[in-house]
Amino acid sequence: MMTLAPARPAPVSETSRAIPASMGTRKSGFYRHDLDGLRGIAIALVAVFHVWFGRVSGGVDVFLALSGFFFGGKILRTALTPGASLWPMSEVVRLVRRLLPALVVVLAASAVLTILIQPETRWEAFADQSLASLGYYQNWELANTAADYLRAGEAVSPLQHIWSMSVQGQFYIAFLALIFGFAFLCRRLFGRHLRTAFIVVLTALTIASFVYAIIAHNTDQATAYYNSFARAWELLLGALAGAVVGFVRWPMWLRTVIAVVSLAAIVSCGAFIDGVKEFPGPWTLVPVGATVLFILSAANRSDTDRLPAPNRMLATKPFVSLGAMAYSLYLWHWPLLIFWLSYSGHTHANFLEGTIVLLVSGVLAWLTTRYIEEPLRAQTAKAPAPAIPLRARLRRPTIVLGSIVALLGVALTATSFTWREHVTVQRANGKELSGLSARDYPGARALLNNVRVPKLPMRPTVLEAKNDLPASTNDGCISDFNNIGVINCTYGDKNAARTIALAGGSHAEHWITALDLLGRLHNFKVVTYLKMGCPLTTEENPLVMGDNRPYPKCREWNQRVMAKLIADHPDFVFTTSTRPWNIKPGDVMPGTYVGIWETLSQNNIPILAMRDTPWLVRNGEPYFPADCLANGGDAISCGIERSKVLSDHNPTLDFVGRFPLLKPLDMSDAVCRKDYCRVVEGNVLLYHDSHHLSTTYMRTMTNELGRQMAAATGWWTQP
Repeated sequence: MMTLAPARPAPVSETSRAIPASMGTRKSGFYRHDLDGLRGIAIALVAVFHVWFGRVSGGVDVFLALSGFFFGGKILRTALTPGASLWPMSEVVRLVRRLLPALVVVLAASAVLTILIQPETRWEAFADQSLASLGYYQNWELANTAADYLRAGEAVSPLQHIWSMSVQGQFYIAFLALIFGFAFLCRRLFGRHLRTAFIVVLTALTIASFVYAIIAHNTDQATAYYNSFARAWELLLGALAGAVVGFVRWPMWLRTVIAVVSLAAIVSCGAFIDGVKEFPGPWTLVPVGATVLFILSAANRSDTDRLPAPNRMLATKPFVSLGAMAYSLYLWHWPLLIFWLSYSGHTHANFLEGTIVLLVSGVLAWLTTRYIEEPLRAQTAKAPAPAIPLRARLRRPTIVLGSIVALLGVALTATSFTWREHVTVQRANGKELSGLSARDYPGARALLNNVRVPKLPMRPTVLEAKNDLPASTNDGCISDFNNIGVINCTYGDKNAARTIALAGGSHAEHWITALDLLGRLHNFKVVTYLKMGCPLTTEENPLVMGDNRPYPKCREWNQRVMAKLIADHPDFVFTTSTRPWNIKPGDVMPGTYVGIWETLSQNNIPILAMRDTPWLVRNGEPYFPADCLANGGDAISCGIERSKVLSDHNPTLDFVGRFPLLKPLDMSDAVCRKDYCRVVEGNVLLYHDSHHLSTTYMRTMTNELGRQMAAATGWWTQP
């Protein structure tokens, strides 16, 4: 979102008179109102596509390019003006006055709505992201979340949209340091060729960032989407436009054609390009390139030339007025949408709901612009005035308003840190989970053995659940999304001669808790061969389960891990054998697993094939039972019908005749009742997210798993 240019022409000053015309100003005080109108178009696209279509419109990329043009052009003009100060603090102060007040107000309002509407399980993420937003590193916070498989399926954050502001804030500081530093060191060296040197440097940086964006997009698109280095070229290209506008010498007919084509590309981008999957890759050139062309279409005209027709249209009052409050509208529309969806329980807004969200956002944006942004950023030069007593100055409206905003920021920061500390203390109490009384917290034994369940608080609690993870996760024994290496860690009886290889994705991993206990008891060791979101499969083009992102590194890892399993030749390979159907209720054994069974069977390696546990999904979206419980739900209302997640029989059984070394294991009856899967059994919460079993509940399944493994391996007898 373009946030820096004022909505009206700046007053003429001595500095503006000194700006060379070659940098793009036709005359003193000239201002591109059509670009304010373009901001209005961009924010309309962003809000409409978010609210009604759930898509990325390309409007944010338009904002990034415009930000680069306005801010970059201004800094370049200052650096090229002989005698101009290169001290950056005045510019930094201006940025703070322009950006922080509205942001603080929206964050404070969002904090109140989070407490009122969202369950306490989401407050920690909000606190983290509030601090990240205030510190302008929200994009990196979201990038870490995107790369964290265990956080996949978390509710969409009301602050997710702040990522682009963080990218811009980082760009502003870096660009200031680069341009002013370069000018300070090289003014004398390059002399009248300093502008050419700037263009060369910016071109090189733009190309480098664009190439990096393509590589990052192909490697890990979800993380690259928020990556500052992968986004920098969008702002740098805008800054380059600000540096070369003086060279534009186009006839009016060509300007008009370029303006029409570029505006059409901007408006239609969201309909034809899936930005969530394609940005910041090469397709981002469409909105960014179109924005730069639109900027240039009306640049460096003669005094007698009118704006091209599309530019004249965008320079009219409705578009300019919308563009003037684009920053505040961008800030408000997303959290209001997310809070409404959270309150209503809907997955998307219908036409009426969306209209109301947009209208309320517009009203709040106008109020924020009129009564917060404009008063606090106003700073006009005036003639010296008589000294005013401190008490009188403190009563000025702008001082009072600024103080209120500052107090809100301090309160928000303090509250965020306080809640994080509270959650840390609560989770520290979770260390005792491994020693819970089996009588008080029978867990799966309540289902399998009809054990009496006393009335006690559930464990782990909704705040403890997030960290109730298997030891292998905490030990770093599972490869992350970007790692194709095979990590071997040993659990169970580490000195035993017998070996079980625990192989596959995180749904194989969460059995490590029970396997570790059984290994110690029955003298076998468990060696890990694990990768996040990557089961053993021969799939040529694997996807991440849940969001269907391409996952080429899963295929590479599978090739490596199968070779290592064959070389290591464990006594058994323990892995999952089924997956949920994506197109209908129940579960299935994917055909791409058959090649794995064939390879292992050909090498005389038996398989302990565990039926996968249910994934909690509603209306096509995963949900966290801890969120549901914290929001007033119970074990039943937060659960799911068994028939929706499990077929009538274990699909693996259909392949036993073909593969004699395939030993099916099925713990479904330890997780679900006959017709329903509750999220709490025997006073124990089953899941720590939407589809991974909690370590505490896994401990309570150890006896039943041992019974089934004893029959499958023949290593011990168990009643």
